[in-house]
Amino acid sequence: MASTRRPTYRPAKPASRDGAAGDAGAGRDAGAGRDTGAARGAGAARPDGGKPAVITASKGVPEVNAQEKTQASMPKGSTPKASTPKASTPKGKAWKPGMQKPETTRPDKPGPDNVLAFPEPRGRRIRRNLIVAACVTAALVAGLIVAAVYSPVLAVHSVSVSGTKLLKPAQVQAALKPLLGTPLPQVSDDEVTSLLKPLVQIKSVTTQAHPPSVLVVQVQERVPVALVKRGNEYMLVDVDGVRLSTTADPTSVKLPVIDGGAGTVGKDLFQATAEVLGALPANVLAKLSNASAKSVDAVELKLLDGQTVIWGNAGEKELKARVLEALLKVPADPANPVNTYDVSVPRHPVTR
Repeated sequence: MASTRRPTYRPAKPASRDGAAGDAGAGRDAGAGRDTGAARGAGAARPDGGKPAVITASKGVPEVNAQEKTQASMPKGSTPKASTPKASTPKGKAWKPGMQKPETTRPDKPGPDNVLAFPEPRGRRIRRNLIVAACVTAALVAGLIVAAVYSPVLAVHSVSVSGTKLLKPAQVQAALKPLLGTPLPQVSDDEVTSLLKPLVQIKSVTTQAHPPSVLVVQVQERVPVALVKRGNEYMLVDVDGVRLSTTADPTSVKLPVIDGGAGTVGKDLFQATAEVLGALPANVLAKLSNASAKSVDAVELKLLDGQTVIWGNAGEKELKARVLEALLKVPADPANPVNTYDVSVPRHPVTR
């Protein structure tokens, strides 16, 4: 089917400035009707040496981009190479040393206006804030600790003592006087124990700081288990034979008297007797008058009523103490009075 569209005519792009001027002049002559032959003679040569204008006909088909033509003519699967624009120099002038170099346009390198600023991820921002908060908190805590350790506001001004029976609280406070003025966080149990070491009545000690300026000392004293006669006085001793105090009246203290004492009967016999007395409860210990030992396996006790307790050695002393306590609670029978309690074999006690 034949096309109904009429062909359009447009002049071709001039090849040079002179040719363009000549074409413009020829057009003006043709429009005025003065030189129609020159306009019709498309192949005639120009006097000025320019090329004649060429009139082409087209059917209105749009021109294809040169890049698209190149891509269409390339084999399938090949990738066209990107062309890098060259630096532009003024027309008719070549670049020489000393001249300012022309700017090169880099389309692949965007300028500052083309950079997109993306927001920081929320998780990263939260982690950064947490790290900063932790560092600030640690610095504040460290500062508070240093201030508490060395601050004179928390200095010891008074000492409170509890748990004393053999000693008086004033004796303990006098021994701890060097701690006055020391910050509470710097006071340790070892330092307090070292200061109280001359007081042999104290077995152990614990301390507590009551801010702003009170040091509380809890004392655990040694427990006296017997009296040992030395000349005209009696010494209170514990299970280790440590001398705790002295008294001139043995009846004022409800403790048994160890016959011979630590300096006469020997260390082993004294230690065995003291261990037996240390295992007895307070109510049984108050009923004893004295204790003796012929050997480490033959410890005997005397009650205030004149009765004898055969204890044996120091083995199973806790069980023997419970058995003896139970036997002493049995009501006395006037018809069959008990003179001896034998608990040397605690699982088979004997009374006679």
